[in-house]
Order: sequence, then structure tokens, then C-alpha cells
Amino acid sequence: MASLCVGRPETPRAESPVFVPRLVESRNVNEALVEMFEYNGWATATLVDACRHAPGTLLDRELPGISGSVRSVLLHLVGGQQTQALRTQGRQHEGELTRSSLFPGFDELLRQAEQSGTVLIEIARRLEGNERVVIPWQGKGFEFPVRFFLTHALEHGVEHRTEIKVALGQMGFATPDLDGWNFAAARGYGTEV
Repeated sequence: MASLCVGRPETPRAESPVFVPRLVESRNVNEALVEMFEYNGWATATLVDACRHAPGTLLDRELPGISGSVRSVLLHLVGGQQTQALRTQGRQHEGELTRSSLFPGFDELLRQAEQSGTVLIEIARRLEGNERVVIPWQGKGFEFPVRFFLTHALEHGVEHRTEIKVALGQMGFATPDLDGWNFAAARGYGTEV
């Protein structure tokens, strides 16, 4: 059996039917997952908005230990989210942003982040938990649980937002605090009772 995860050992799996995610009405059990994706969207939008105020020379500088310029990592951050949103539907490579894409401007970058973030929120809201999709790659299909792509989207967002904050911080540019407490304040949580 071939594996899409290059360099990782293959794990045998029981044969199971593959189907497109069946979405159901919102259930309370998914609200915590939904809130994680709402945080993800807030954090990305907050960081992208802050980056619009950074000088272009900082956005285009590459530093040791960072996977590219801030501008290219911003493109990768949003493009990766677009890819994971598509993969929850068994699709990929449909024009998502990549590190080498032309920078669309901050307003368009925010719009694309919000659009793919909304898809992830809706998938999280309605996911039953065992749905699987087949991802096409090099003429073959590879089966994954949909929840894996939600996990990947969250991890990917945290990793690259952190990378952007570290890069800008090393260059002396102040970045927003993306801590959960600030998200709580933005949501109106923590009011005195």
C-alpha cells in the first residue's frame, strides 16, 4: 500500500467505505471545535492586519531559521488554510495561494483567509466525526479522516503565525499578542458577575 506521507512508515488499515463528509445540524459537542476555528480566524486576521503596517523591506527580508520572507509565509499561511479547507471535501490544488504567488494585497489576503476560515468553521460545526475523504495525488487516491485536515489546519496556522511573529520581532517590529486572553476579550468573555 502506498502512503501519501513521504518518509513515514505505512500503517495497515482496515478496508472501509469512503464517502464525502455528511454534514449535520450543529450539535453542542462541536461548539468547542468551532470556537477553536473562530480563534484561528481571529488570530490570522489580527496578524495579517498588523503586517499591513510593517515596512515592505521587513516583509521581504529573509532571516535564518525562518522558512521564507514574512510576505511568503503570509501567503503560505493563507494558502495552506485554503488547501486544508478543500481537502475536507476531497479536493486540492484549485488555485490556492502558495509562497510564490503574487501578493494580492492585504485586503484580498484577509478576504481569502476569512473565506477559507468560514469553510473550516462550517465543517467543524457539522462534522459527525468519522467521515473520510479520498485525496487525489499523482494519479492515486489516499484516504484520510476529515478531522485530520481540521487538525492540520489548526496546527499549520499556529506554526506559521508564530514564525511570522518571531521574524518580525527579530527585526524590531511589534506584533499583536495572539494569546487566548485577547481572543476572550474580543469575544466579550470574562465579564464580572
